[in-house]
Amino acid sequence: MENNHHYFYVLECNDGSLYAGYTNNLERRIKMHNEGKGAKYTRGRGPLKLVYHQIFDNKQEAMRAEYTFKQLNRKQKLDHINLMKNSISYEKK
Repeated sequence: MENNHHYFYVLECNDGSLYAGYTNNLERRIKMHNEGKGAKYTRGRGPLKLVYHQIFDNKQEAMRAEYTFKQLNRKQKLDHINLMKNSISYEKK
């Protein structure tokens, strides 16, 4: 069965830094990062924790979200994550 979802995700590294990425298989990608087979940046910075993800219908939108997020400074990134988490939990109530 084909997965048509595209994910923008943010990991928190063991050293407190943030890593943002794109994938079409979130579970597998996080596993790869934690096994040291993911991005060079995350190697040796585990264990890694998924702190945020967004699902998109196409790769371009997910990669655009990743690029936009990477342009933010750390405070803006944390604010963005908190804002999105709060808006999602608010919608579920």
